[in-house]
Amino acid sequence: MATSLTSHRPMLAIALKVVAIGLFTGLSALIKAVSEVIPAGEAVFFRSFFAIPVIVVWLSMRGDLKNDLKTQRPMGHILRGLVGTSAMAMTFMGLGMLPLPEVTAIGYATPIFTLILAAVFLGERIRLIRISAVGIGLLGVLIMIYPRLSGGMDMSSAAFVGVLLILGATVARGFVQIHIRRMVMTEHTAAIVFYFSVTASLLSLLTLPFGWVIPDFTTLLLLIGAGLVGGVAQILVTSSYRFAPASMLAPYDYVSMLFAIVLGYVWFEEWPTAVMLAGACLVIAGNVLVIWRESRLGLVRGKAKSLTDPKGG
Repeated sequence: MATSLTSHRPMLAIALKVVAIGLFTGLSALIKAVSEVIPAGEAVFFRSFFAIPVIVVWLSMRGDLKNDLKTQRPMGHILRGLVGTSAMAMTFMGLGMLPLPEVTAIGYATPIFTLILAAVFLGERIRLIRISAVGIGLLGVLIMIYPRLSGGMDMSSAAFVGVLLILGATVARGFVQIHIRRMVMTEHTAAIVFYFSVTASLLSLLTLPFGWVIPDFTTLLLLIGAGLVGGVAQILVTSSYRFAPASMLAPYDYVSMLFAIVLGYVWFEEWPTAVMLAGACLVIAGNVLVIWRESRLGLVRGKAKSLTDPKGG
């Protein structure tokens, strides 16, 4: 009889998830710190390429390197890579234009856009509770971005462009989530994580003619650190779903706001506004409503959720 790879150890699962969220937020801070001198495409390369050795070592230690990297859907991995890499690039550009807490808060809208996209592309029915969740979440997004739009659609404003980039990244990550729902039917978790890192590394090289720079030693360390941190965080968040269901762990995603506020204040002297926090609370409320509803319906998609990287597409 095969031995199950999962067990119910909720405290371990929560610890793994919270540490992973902290690392992902730290990764965003690292990318923000170099955003003034490093193009987004170059940052995507370091984030993706230096995560690969971490993932390979992890798979080797588990004995999964050979079997779990087999794929039945190579084109599915390429599509996931294209959309996920675009989301990562837009996020990295937006981090250079907006405060870290604001980027984090707008990113909370991903599950809301996932619901909308699932209805459009997967034909999932959205009933009253989900419609209410979408409405609450979108209202929260509008409240958060209103201060950036109140001055008019000024495309020369870095903050306005930053909002558009983060919104675009959020929608793209929503598409990635519904795409992964299909992929996990035939693909191992390890394959989806590994091939995304490889695809993103290769795609980012296409931006090389558009102004890559040779980083100084400190910047190079920050870039390599972002890749290593991202790889470790991906492993931790994936592992957390072996010990508890996604419905139980999903609310801990919002711990990232605490990390973002602390890092934003200490590192970048940024502080969230009351309007932003109010909007974030509404988005979180909409997401919690979705989590509660899916838990009641038994629609926990832990395997797909474990592949969703907040800053990796």
